Amino acid sequence: MSVQQSRTGSLAESDVFHILGNDRRRAIVQLLADEHGRLDVSDVASEIASRETDGSSVPNNLYKSVYVSLQQTHLPQLEEDGVIEYDSTAKTITPGPNFETVYGYVDGDQSTNRSVLVGHLLVGVFGLVLIAVAGLEAPLVSSIDPVLSSVLVLLAVAASSLYRLLS
Repeated sequence: MSVQQSRTGSLAESDVFHILGNDRRRAIVQLLADEHGRLDVSDVASEIASRETDGSSVPNNLYKSVYVSLQQTHLPQLEEDGVIEYDSTAKTITPGPNFETVYGYVDGDQSTNRSVLVGHLLVGVFGLVLIAVAGLEAPLVSSIDPVLSSVLVLLAVAASSLYRLLS
């Protein structure tokens, strides 16, 4: 009998893609994130089986198949990679040390990405309005060079993008 050792270091991006390359492992990560804590393996198996039947009645043999695949394949893999901590006695899972890293790829950190995109949109619209008003020779704004304002808007978007990439 081999003893699996849990990975304590960070995961390479290729490892994360391998982990999330399976629908059931992806579902485990998403379910665990939604529950913010501990999950029973039987509840996870029920939910995954339900998803695989598009919400219709889950045949008992499908539930058993999902449960066995979780026990024999997916949970040990996720535990070995430090994504979850699996209590095989209590049949429960909790987030592991690498959970947030993997979940970031599932969730895509959408709230932060959305705010960055909204910021870029606002800066771009502001720049276009500034250029349009300057082109109409409106007082106070007509003294601003449209090329300079375009460059400043593009620099603001580029600086924001660079900051986001480096953080």
